[in-house]
Amino acid sequence: MLNQRQIFGEKGESIAVRYLKKKGYKILEKNYRTKLGEIDIIAKDKDTIVFVEVKSRRSWQFGNPKGAVTPAKQRKISKVALYYLKTNDRSNAKARFDVVTITATRDKSKIEIIKNAFELAYE
Repeated sequence: MLNQRQIFGEKGESIAVRYLKKKGYKILEKNYRTKLGEIDIIAKDKDTIVFVEVKSRRSWQFGNPKGAVTPAKQRKISKVALYYLKTNDRSNAKARFDVVTITATRDKSKIEIIKNAFELAYE
C-alpha cells in the first residue's frame, strides 16, 4: 500500500510524462529499475536519449525541488543510465540528464524542465 508521499510522487511523474509528451519527447520507459537504482523516466528527444528525474513539491518550504537532485543522486542516476545504454545496445547514443520540477501549491502549479541538468557523474 502506498503512503501519501508515494502517491503524490506518482502523480507528479504522471504529470511529467504528459508534459514531456506535449514538448515532443517520446517516452521509452517509466520507473526503470535495476539493482543499481531507478530512473523515473527514460525518453527520446529527437536523436537524444534523455534520463529524467522528477521532483515534486507541495510548497517551497524545503526550497526549490531542483536542489533535491544531489551529487549522490546524480551518481546513482548516472550508473543506472550507463547500465541502460549498455544493456540496450545504445552505448554510442547521444544522451543527457534532465530534471522536471513540479511545484503544486494550493494557488497554482508550476512545471519546469531543466535540460542538461547535470553531467555524467560517477566514482
